[in-house]
Amino acid sequence: MSTSDYPALDELNAIQTAFEAAGYICTTRIATVIKLAAALEKPVLIEGPPGVGKTELAKTCAQVVNRPLVRLQCYEGLDESKALYEWKYGKQLLYTQLLKEQLGDILDGAKGLSESMDRLHQFGDVFYSEAFLEPRPLLKAMGAKAGSVLLIDEIDKADFEFESLLLEVLSDFQVSVPELGTINAESKPLVFLTSNDTRDLSDALKRRCLHLHIPFPTVELEARIVASRVPDLSQSLTDQLVRFVHAVRALDLKKAPAISETIDWAKSLILLHAKDLEGGLVLDTLNVLLKYEEDIKMAEGQLPKLMASAAA
Repeated sequence: MSTSDYPALDELNAIQTAFEAAGYICTTRIATVIKLAAALEKPVLIEGPPGVGKTELAKTCAQVVNRPLVRLQCYEGLDESKALYEWKYGKQLLYTQLLKEQLGDILDGAKGLSESMDRLHQFGDVFYSEAFLEPRPLLKAMGAKAGSVLLIDEIDKADFEFESLLLEVLSDFQVSVPELGTINAESKPLVFLTSNDTRDLSDALKRRCLHLHIPFPTVELEARIVASRVPDLSQSLTDQLVRFVHAVRALDLKKAPAISETIDWAKSLILLHAKDLEGGLVLDTLNVLLKYEEDIKMAEGQLPKLMASAAA
């Protein structure tokens, strides 16, 4: 795979324009990493706090390159049967029942258990063919003939053992199935892994990836993001809202508001016909921005200071 397979990823300006048209404000650094990932056929490991647009980046990339998005949501205890493949045991059992009548023909004339088993072994591999294989996200992405975008979301929630499972896939884009041998990717997918930094990832995994850290955006960048997602909100109210959110993030919160929550708050202000950011309206809608009651109480106690920051 190269950028020639994805014309939209040839030039940095074209990448930024295409992403912005899809509703994602793409910085030069992000555009550079995407271009290099396509050209070098390397996965991208995106790290950063929750809610900064890591998952959305992969979704938007799939939209820009017009390829299917295959998503694997990681969690503790994730194994190969959920990530790579599993056998369709129900289908195998059904076919076994249907072919029962033919067992007599197969075993006809066999002498003793040993010869009968030898004859059955000649047909044993039939039930372990690709017709009975159920592909899971990793194998499904590799089997897409025209290419795909593979999102391995929140890899830091999976166990270290699962990281080891990923190494073969991310290095050579191939999977070893004991009954079938090695299955190579039809077309190498664009791969994005996201991490919320809840634990350190292995050096072996990081070596196979290009690194991208997405922090919370600046006031100016977040204002552009809100304006692109909620164009009906006035520029002055957008600026006030974003400055208020940044002041809230500076508090010692249990969970800082994500960009998606900033956008939800902006949409809420539209629905409430807000013309300006005033104290009563803020108090009534803080639950849209903050998700824990103790965080809401803290913001309420700092409201004069927060409002001053919004008006600055």
